[in-house]
Amino acid sequence: MLSPNLILLYVEDPLASARFYTDLLDREPAAAFPSYVAFELKNGLTFSLWSTAAKDFISSGTGHRSEIAFMVKDDAEVERLYAAWRERGLTIEQELKTAVFGRTFVALDPDGHRLRVCRPDD
Repeated sequence: MLSPNLILLYVEDPLASARFYTDLLDREPAAAFPSYVAFELKNGLTFSLWSTAAKDFISSGTGHRSEIAFMVKDDAEVERLYAAWRERGLTIEQELKTAVFGRTFVALDPDGHRLRVCRPDD
């Protein structure tokens, strides 16, 4: 059985995005090059940033049709992160609200990728 072990976001400036994610994830990249940056996460997943200007970058897709979700333990943690991310100056695309699954909000990274914070469904 295959298990995904890499999330890759296409970004305009991987080193600038790496600064954003270093602060957000509270960890340094495991590898950093002008066109590619990788973070090794505690759960075994690798989170990477790849330049859309790299000579070997090819994609016919446009826009951001996905989200990275950070599932936290409870609604109080959702609300704490909402306040902390607003204070850091992150763009909030979807304000804090109660959805069918609980408290949630969506912020954007420097390239407009959606970052959702929520708690697991009951």
